[in-house]
Amino acid sequence: MKRYLGKKKLIRIYVDNTDSYEGEPLWQKLLQKAKESGLAGATVLKAVAGMGIHTQVHSSDIWTLAQKLPLIVEIIDDEDKIIKFIDECNDMIGEGMVTMSDVDVLRYKKISRGDI
Repeated sequence: MKRYLGKKKLIRIYVDNTDSYEGEPLWQKLLQKAKESGLAGATVLKAVAGMGIHTQVHSSDIWTLAQKLPLIVEIIDDEDKIIKFIDECNDMIGEGMVTMSDVDVLRYKKISRGDI
């Protein structure tokens, strides 16, 4: 697991929960692609509210049946793997934003099933 420690890149892909690609939720397709690409891991975060490119506020409202909420897909790995992944996913992301920043991974530990 030491190969995952140290200076890495963090990408954040900002999309909506209603975004899809080839009939499936976009966030699921991105996670699947991250796994196929051998990336260290990915996390999907659901936001409570957000405002995007159209400056329309999307939020959780109990009176709305179809809620359009912002999602963030976060992935941390080496820069070359991240760039390749984004290039391969470029057509999947219609509207949205992708950011990349530096991150220091201090701990990445896997517990074997026998230890649980």
